Amino acid sequence: MRTLTHAAVAALALTAAAPAFAQALPDAKIAVVDSDRILRDCTACRAANTQLQAQQTQLETQARNAVGPLQTEEAALRTAVQAANGNPDAALQGRIRTFQQKQQQIQQQLQPQEQQLQRNAQYVQQQIGQRLVQVIQTVAQQRGATLAVSKGSTFYNAPAVEITDAVLTALNAALPNVSVTAPAQAAPAAPAPAAGTRPAPTGR
Repeated sequence: MRTLTHAAVAALALTAAAPAFAQALPDAKIAVVDSDRILRDCTACRAANTQLQAQQTQLETQARNAVGPLQTEEAALRTAVQAANGNPDAALQGRIRTFQQKQQQIQQQLQPQEQQLQRNAQYVQQQIGQRLVQVIQTVAQQRGATLAVSKGSTFYNAPAVEITDAVLTALNAALPNVSVTAPAQAAPAAPAPAAGTRPAPTGR
C-alpha cells in the first residue's frame, strides 16, 4: 500500500479547501493614519507628556538631592582606600559598609517612585491607545474604508486616502485629557491553604 507523502497531503488539503477560496473578496478601500503625528500632537498627548516630564524632573531633582551628600563621602573613601594601598583596615571597611548601606537606602526610597512613573506613562499610553483605535475605526467607516493602516508601515500613499486630520480632530473631541496617575495596584491575594491541611485552631 502506498503511503501519502507530505506533498500529497498538502495537495489534498488545498483541493478540499478550494470551494472556500472560490469566493471573491470585495475590493479593499484603504485609509492611512499617521499615528506618530497623532500621538505627538493630540491635545491629551501634549498635556500628558508635559505632566510626565514634570514628574520625571521632580524625581531627578529628588535623586540628586539625596545622592549629592554621598558624593563627597565617596570621594573621601576613595582617597582613603588609595592611601591604604587598596588594603583598608577594619575602621575603613566599616566606613565603606556604612556608605554602601546609605546607597541602598536611597535606592530603596527612590525605587517605588520610579516604578510609579513608569506605570503612569503606561497608563497614559493605554488610555490614548484604546480611544485612538475606536476613533480610527469610526472615521474609517465614515469614509467608506474597509482597512486602516499606519502611515509608518507604507512606502507611499496618495493624500486622498489619508484620514489623519479627521482622526486627530475626532480624538481631541473624544479625549481632551487623560489621567497621568495610574491606579493603585491591588494587593496580591493571600495564598489558599494546601489541600489536606486544617485551619489553625482558635482560642475559645
